[in-house]
Amino acid sequence: MTPAPIRIATLDLIRGVAVMGILASNIAAFGFPEFAYMTPASMGAPSTPDLIAWTTTFIVIDGKMRGLFSFLFGASMLLVIDRAEASGEDPATVHLRRMAWLFVFGIAHLYLLWWGDILAHYAMVGALAYMFAGLPVRWMIGVGLACIAFQTVELTTLVAYTFDLHGAAHRPGATARVITNWQLLADQFGQPSPASVTRELAIGRGGWRHLVAWRWTHAAGPITSLTATGPETLGFMLFGMAGLRSGFLTGEWSRRRYTVIAVVGIGLGWICYAAIAAFDIAHGFDARYVALSWLALATPLRPLTIMGYAAAIILLARPGGWLTTRVAAAGRMAFSNYLGTTVLCTTLFYGYGFGLYGALSRAQLYLVVVPICLLMLLWSKPWLDRFRYGPLEWLWRSLSRFAWQPMRGSAFTTNRSD
Repeated sequence: MTPAPIRIATLDLIRGVAVMGILASNIAAFGFPEFAYMTPASMGAPSTPDLIAWTTTFIVIDGKMRGLFSFLFGASMLLVIDRAEASGEDPATVHLRRMAWLFVFGIAHLYLLWWGDILAHYAMVGALAYMFAGLPVRWMIGVGLACIAFQTVELTTLVAYTFDLHGAAHRPGATARVITNWQLLADQFGQPSPASVTRELAIGRGGWRHLVAWRWTHAAGPITSLTATGPETLGFMLFGMAGLRSGFLTGEWSRRRYTVIAVVGIGLGWICYAAIAAFDIAHGFDARYVALSWLALATPLRPLTIMGYAAAIILLARPGGWLTTRVAAAGRMAFSNYLGTTVLCTTLFYGYGFGLYGALSRAQLYLVVVPICLLMLLWSKPWLDRFRYGPLEWLWRSLSRFAWQPMRGSAFTTNRSD
């Protein structure tokens, strides 16, 4: 019997940080209508605690955790491809079958549970990313940078359209159609009309069937997500593939190199994001400037900041330490933890659960994040002490291989790679 491949601990650790960070990023999208995600002023003037919560989240978390998770997705994807080749399997078949099932999970998540699903998007971009798996590291980085540049140009064009449409809607004699189009765009960037606020709150406080029907007709589908953010996600995945291939994500570089990357990436990133946050606040969270900040200004800064985060996590890791072990276990069960947080949060906020949708302030929402993250840390390792995979990781693996996989036995002794 061929020994199971050794799992790369740093990937699990970084993924664990990312999956908890994604919850902190998404909590506003669980507890508020979608338009409130980008600004604390969408439903009235924000309080000081809410403004502090938004500013901190914008600087430290928003976009970075999604990007970090995308980095890790690309690295793990390449790891599966490499190991399929090493075992004599067809890597394309193995990879595309996994992406197909991930897409099924994502579609179910999107329409049955929550509009903010990212799994279907990852499945589609991941399928495309296979074409680049054989590139040298420098080409992975080059194509990734090209993807980020393309995404920045695309989003900057949308920002320019936002300013043009605002001007047209506020000129004397503007038609009703132009004014309506502007309001629809302003809704997306946190400047909704009172009627939109009332309507969206009523939707979130409705029953499960009502929410499913609404998502079926209104939620952005995977094709929309692919065209809107696909280039950036592909770029992040390619950076993750390059990080695995180069040894960066596996902890093989010198501490000095990691330190330089962490200090420069995080330091420069936070300074720039703080300036963007101040810019938004100074403009009163006007929809045009929110679009400019989130799309054109923030996008090119993310890769460097995310690299800084990955380097810092590797530097701060303490192999065998309680926190390191627990965070790595949460990362090893990232699929189960990601979907588990959706079940918990939608039950807490939506009308068919506890009905807290729109009832908490932005600052209060983060009081929900803390216990859920603690729950991830507390349950993941004991589960993996007894079972080889997380429950959804096991189901995904079994469906992808068309055979029920053995479940009993500690994950820490079987050392499975995927």
